[in-house]
Amino acid sequence: MKQGIILWMAASAVVMLAFPWLAVTFVKDDAGMAVCFLLFFAVNPLYSVIIGAFAGKDIRHLWSLPVISAALFLIGTWIFFDMGETAFILYAAVYLALGIAAMLISMLIKKKMQK
Repeated sequence: MKQGIILWMAASAVVMLAFPWLAVTFVKDDAGMAVCFLLFFAVNPLYSVIIGAFAGKDIRHLWSLPVISAALFLIGTWIFFDMGETAFILYAAVYLALGIAAMLISMLIKKKMQK
C-alpha cells in the first residue's frame, strides 16, 4: 500500500508541479496561455478525478491523496505564476471537491460490488 501512496504522490508532484513549470519555462506568449488553459481546465481536473477514484478503493489509508494533490497545485501555481493569487485557491478548492466526490463515488461503488 505504501508503494501505491508513494507512486501517486510522485505522479501528483509531476502533474501539479512539473507541468506548470514546463509551461512557464518552455512555452511562450499565446501558446503558453493555451497550455495553461489546457492544464487548468482539462489535465488537472481529470487527474483530480482519477486520484480520487483510486483513493476511494481504500479510503481509510488513501483519503489524503486528493488533499495532497490540491495542495501541490496551489504550491506549484503560486511558485511559477503569481504568489498569493487568490484565484488559484478557488481552482484548488474545485480540484479538491472533484477528488473527494470521485473518492466517495468510488467507495460507494466498491461497497455495492462487495454486497
